[in-house]
Amino acid sequence: MHSPHPSRRRVLAGSLGALAATGALGPLATGCAAPSAAASGRTPLRFWHLFGGGDGVNMQNMLGAFRAAHPDIELEATTLQWGAPYYTKLGMAGAGGRAPEVAALHMARLAGFGPGRLLDPFPADRLAEAGLRPDDFPPDLWRRGQIDGKQYAVPLDTHPLVLYYQTEICRKAGLMDGDRLKTVTGAAEFTEALRAAKKVTGAPSLVTETLGPDCITPWRLFSTFYSQTGGAVLSPDGKSLVLDDAKALRVLEFMASLVEEGLWARRADYGASVGIFSQGRTAFHLNGDWEVTTFRTGGTPFSMTRVPALFGRATTQADSHAFVLPHQRNRDVATDRAICAFVAWMLKHSVEWAAGGHVPAYRPILEDPAYLALEPQSAYRGVIDDVVLDEPAWFAGSASRMWIELGEVFSTLLIGSRTPRAALAEAKLRLGRLLDIRNPLSGVAS
Repeated sequence: MHSPHPSRRRVLAGSLGALAATGALGPLATGCAAPSAAASGRTPLRFWHLFGGGDGVNMQNMLGAFRAAHPDIELEATTLQWGAPYYTKLGMAGAGGRAPEVAALHMARLAGFGPGRLLDPFPADRLAEAGLRPDDFPPDLWRRGQIDGKQYAVPLDTHPLVLYYQTEICRKAGLMDGDRLKTVTGAAEFTEALRAAKKVTGAPSLVTETLGPDCITPWRLFSTFYSQTGGAVLSPDGKSLVLDDAKALRVLEFMASLVEEGLWARRADYGASVGIFSQGRTAFHLNGDWEVTTFRTGGTPFSMTRVPALFGRATTQADSHAFVLPHQRNRDVATDRAICAFVAWMLKHSVEWAAGGHVPAYRPILEDPAYLALEPQSAYRGVIDDVVLDEPAWFAGSASRMWIELGEVFSTLLIGSRTPRAALAEAKLRLGRLLDIRNPLSGVAS
C-alpha cells in the first residue's frame, strides 16, 4: 500500500517464510498472553494494526472513542512495523494459535495468508447481529474477502491511486471548470492537459515517484492504466500469467512518451515527488490518496480527483485495509460478539478514518453529511466501484514482492534505462519466477 511516511516506505522484499525462520515466532510466544480484563468481567480484545503517521493518529482517535463507548470491552491495541515485519509476526501468531483476536490486513494479501490455517472466518450470524450486511459494501470488495463461501475479511476502506492537482496552475492553464478540474477522457486529452500546464510552469507538469529503494509507484501506475484497457496480469485464481502484450505495450509506450517529451519528471524518489508538488513546482501528482494530510497541512492550493479514463473504463489500482481474525485454537461466543461489535463500530464511525484520504468501504458513510463535508476527500468517492486489486496470489498486494520487483522494472522504463519492450519482457520474466515459488505460508498450520 501506500505509505505517507518514510518509515512505511521501507517495504522489505524477503519472503515471509525466510523472515519467520530468523526468529519472529520467539517474541510472539511470550508476548501474546491474554490481558487480565477477563478477571474483571470485561471482554478482552486485542487488535494488531500497522497504521503510522496520519493514519495512526486517526486510528488512535477512533480506538479511544470506541473504548469510551464500550466500557464492557477491554481493548488493547498494538501498532507494529509496516510491511513484511508486520505480516511475518501476524502469520506466526496465527500459526502458533497465540494471535490477537482481531487484526488489520491488506485485502489483496488475503489469498496468500492461509485462510483456514492462519486466519479464521467471521461468524456470519455475529456480523448480522452487529448490523453488517453484504449489501452495505461494494460487491467486488466484499467478495474479495470471501474464500470458499466464508467471509475471512471485512473491508474498512479502499485506498486508490488518485490524481492531485494544483488549482491555481490548472486555472491559469485553462483546465478548471469552476472549482473542479475539467473532465479529461483519453490519453490524447490527458497529454494536451499536461502540455497546457507545462506552458504555465515551464517545468514537467506531472511528478510521481520514479526511483529509489522499494519504489512501488511505477507498478501502481502501470497497473492502473493497464486495468483500464481491460487487461489482467494474472488469472482470476492468481496461478498463471495472462498479461496481454499488446495492451501492456500500449500503456508502457504511453508512459515512456510522456517522460521523453518532458511532461513527466524523469527522476524523483518518493519524498522528492511529494515535495515538488507541495511547493507548487508542478501541476499534477499521481499517488495514493494518503498524502492529502501532507498537502493540507502545508497549505498547498490543491484538490484531488480520480485518475482519468485514459484507456477505457476509469479504473484505478488500489488495495483495501480490512479486518481479519487471526487463527485461535479456542474461540467463544462472548469474544466473537465483542469482535463483531468492534468491527461494526469502526465501520460506522469511519468518517474520521476518511479524513486521511481513504474511501470508506461501508457504503452508508459515503452519504453521511459529515463525510460529504470533507473536501477534497469526498470528491472522488465514486471510485469505490472502479478499484482494481491485484489478483489473489501469495506474492501480490501491499508490501509484496510483486510490487517491489515490478516497481523496480517499471522504474527503469521511466528513468530511461529500459525500452517498453524490454521492460515488458523483464516484468513477465519476474512474474514467471514468482509463480514458480511456493507460498512460504501455505504449509503452516496450527
